[in-house]
Amino acid sequence: MAKAVKAQLKMKILGGRATAAPPVGSTLGQYGVNMMDFINGFNEKTKDMMGQTVTAHITVYEDRTMDFTVVGLPTDDRIRQALGVDKGSGRPNTEKVSKKLTQAQLTKIAEDKAADMNTDNVEAVKKMVAGTARSMGVEVAD
Repeated sequence: MAKAVKAQLKMKILGGRATAAPPVGSTLGQYGVNMMDFINGFNEKTKDMMGQTVTAHITVYEDRTMDFTVVGLPTDDRIRQALGVDKGSGRPNTEKVSKKLTQAQLTKIAEDKAADMNTDNVEAVKKMVAGTARSMGVEVAD
C-alpha cells in the first residue's frame, strides 16, 4: 500500500551547498522530517553541480519520511549562460535581447534539459526551450 503524502515541496538550492539554515531547515522542520537525511543526500547528488541553482522536488509522507528528486539548472538560466547575458528583456514583445540563440545552442540546451522533461523526444524539448527563449526576448536563429 502506498504511503499517505503529507506535502509536496519545491525548493531552489545551490547545488552541493544545502545547509540546515533557511530555506531548507525552516521548510522541512515544520513537517517534522529529519532534515539531515535530505541535506546529506542532496549534497551528495549535486556535488557535480556545485554553486548552480537547482530545484529539489520533495515529497513528505505522513510517517515523517521523504523522497526527493533533483531537477537541473532552469531553462532560462541555461539560455542566459549560452548567450552570456545577465537577464532577458523586460518587454519581450517590443525589446529583444541583442544576441540570437543559434540552432546549435538550442540543440545543446534541449539535450541537457531532456533528462528533466517528461519526454525523450529532443525535437519537442527544443520547441519548449525556444518558447522560453522567446518569452525572454531572445530571438531563435533559423
